[in-house]
Amino acid sequence: MKRRLYLLFPGILFCTSCTVGPKYVAPVVPPVPAFKEFAGSDQWKTASPGDGLLKGKWWEIFNDPELNSLEEKVSTNNFSVKQAEAQFRASRALLLGARANYYPTIGSSPSITQGDTHLGTNSNFELPFTASWVPDLWGRVRLAVENASANAQVSAADLENMRLTLQATLATDYFTLVSTDMQIKLLDDTNKEYARYLTLTENRYAGGIAARSDVTLAETQLYTTQASETDLIATRNQLEHAIAVIIGVAPAELTIPPGRIAAPPPSIPTAVPSALLERRPDIAAQERLIAAANANVGIAETAYYPTLTLSATAGIENSSLASLFTYAGRLWSAGPSLSQTLFDFGRRGANVQYSIANYDAAVDAYRETVLTAFQQVEDNLSNLRVLAQEAEQTAAAVKAADLSLVLELDRYKAGTDTYLNVITTESIDLSDQRQAVVLLQRRMTSAVNLVVALGGGWDASTLPTPDQIRSHGMTEPGNIQKVAQPISN
Repeated sequence: MKRRLYLLFPGILFCTSCTVGPKYVAPVVPPVPAFKEFAGSDQWKTASPGDGLLKGKWWEIFNDPELNSLEEKVSTNNFSVKQAEAQFRASRALLLGARANYYPTIGSSPSITQGDTHLGTNSNFELPFTASWVPDLWGRVRLAVENASANAQVSAADLENMRLTLQATLATDYFTLVSTDMQIKLLDDTNKEYARYLTLTENRYAGGIAARSDVTLAETQLYTTQASETDLIATRNQLEHAIAVIIGVAPAELTIPPGRIAAPPPSIPTAVPSALLERRPDIAAQERLIAAANANVGIAETAYYPTLTLSATAGIENSSLASLFTYAGRLWSAGPSLSQTLFDFGRRGANVQYSIANYDAAVDAYRETVLTAFQQVEDNLSNLRVLAQEAEQTAAAVKAADLSLVLELDRYKAGTDTYLNVITTESIDLSDQRQAVVLLQRRMTSAVNLVVALGGGWDASTLPTPDQIRSHGMTEPGNIQKVAQPISN
């Protein structure tokens, strides 16, 4: 028996090098040579590799100190980010658990038994140690480790994607808030002008120059604009509350001073489409999901192969506690066992088909994510170009409306025109000025969305490797914040 056991070990060592399951190959996506918005346009310039691309704190390109201060708090205070960090630590624990299956399980079950017979009281003392090991003959453990490693990397990419999404949401809310401040300031200045026009109209009515209807029109215009300003204040408050939640504080703890958008959005360097695959955390997460699904196919296939278990027991046993640790009390046993499913009515085949179908679904989801990424870049490049043109046209409309209002007021004061025409011109002028502010806010939002579509400065090379995931430093939440973050050069 011992001779057979010794002869079995070389076979075991040889079989542990066997591999089962398909070899993982990253899926191919249709090549996209260039973004459509680049064709025939000198407005966009493709950044050179590694030169001028977004890195690290991408929001700093907007040169807004208040925005910079708020963005710094997202990674440390936001509770959704903290949840994603905890989920990453959970996936890390699963990886460590999967790797532990490479090694034997060692245990002990000491016992004391005592009984009474007609001969007297009998006692028995045992201190056994057991060891059990399932050699990784067909790569079950290896595939499980690959699956857990890929899923841990998915969690790391999801963490960065969550962080990027919240940073972009904060930036969008912030630019909406300050554009609301600009509109409030515009309406406040306009209301002061309308109040002067109302006084002018009342004086003209008292002098018998204007009709009573002119006074009521001036009052209606003033009160309507005041109501619009009040409504914007309510909107601003809600935006401030939303930003407070994003940075992890109660709304009562945050007060953002009135601000304004100082300049149009900056030029954002754009990489070629092929580089986009390496710069988006959501794409990296989808690719890692494919790797995990590929490992699951292999795990399902290993069910067709037998399982070998090597077990051994050694210890000491004696009826006398004083003689327990003597050589005579020794005990041991060892032996292999082999188990194999002979027929399961197609259960294993169904599991393999299930795993393959999930793999195919993961590939399609990856390709869909890639195409969506291309679409998002194209959408925001197009938005920035078109909105810039619209802003120029609106600026020309504001200039013309300003001049028209001056001329209309002169005619009204000269008594050659009605106040209704003044109000109509004032409404057009105010509408054009508000539209100019809204367009500026939309351009800033499109710039933020373009940054997100380009990955926010993240790069797949910063995705933690399995060795890095297993490192002890990953167990602390404070250190997890650094996982998958862009590395400054």
